[in-house]
Amino acid sequence: MSIVNLKLYQRATGKCLAENVLLANTAWTRLRGLIGRQALAEGDALWLRPCNGVHTFWMRFTIDVIYLDEHLRIVKLIKNLRPFRLAPPSLKTFSVIEMPENSIARLDLHLQDQLRIEK
Repeated sequence: MSIVNLKLYQRATGKCLAENVLLANTAWTRLRGLIGRQALAEGDALWLRPCNGVHTFWMRFTIDVIYLDEHLRIVKLIKNLRPFRLAPPSLKTFSVIEMPENSIARLDLHLQDQLRIEK
């Protein structure tokens, strides 16, 4: 996993959605994802790129999943994906962001919202 100090913002409002975004951009880091971690703290996220679907096999906690197109526009949202589940892939998706459970509702995210990622 790339330890890169990235931040995730909602483009329209400029609101910071996650202050600590880890980038998983190799086959191994995407496959491993969050497996082995105890939790994902509020303000943390994992950005899987490229990626069009995820699983939570062998994970210990529930996550929210945000599917993004190549312009970082939200094309699909999955709330509270529990461990040992498979989220179906989406052909419109270029990358996926995994966040702590209830993040989608708490941050008021919607389809077609455009996000921004910065260092």
